[in-house]
Amino acid sequence: QVQLVESGGGLVQAGGSLRLSCAASGRTFSSYAMGWFRQAPGKEREFVAAISWSGGRIYYADSVKGRFTISGDNAKSSVYLQMNSLKPEDTAVYYCATKIVAGTLRNDRAYNYWGQGTQVTVSS
Repeated sequence: QVQLVESGGGLVQAGGSLRLSCAASGRTFSSYAMGWFRQAPGKEREFVAAISWSGGRIYYADSVKGRFTISGDNAKSSVYLQMNSLKPEDTAVYYCATKIVAGTLRNDRAYNYWGQGTQVTVSS
């Protein structure tokens, strides 16, 4: 069983910052990439950012470019998301996920294991 646990969510004012962390544990597995997704009430889960261990490629959703920074440690099966200049529209449950096989990093359907999510609420 692979377990991913997110932490670092909370309530912040617009313009504030949060740093999310995610660590995987459980049975041994190989991770091609790890990513962050978010889902607001009544909306589809959307891509936020991802990092691939092979080549170190990083991708961001246009909505968070320049504000969010993803980083990771493959040896620790961990990924982080530094979120700055937060906006109310960033309010969502944030999920980390790991992808086992090569392929698109932006499609949530391509990821194999997911954390339980951590709530991020940005007040105006």
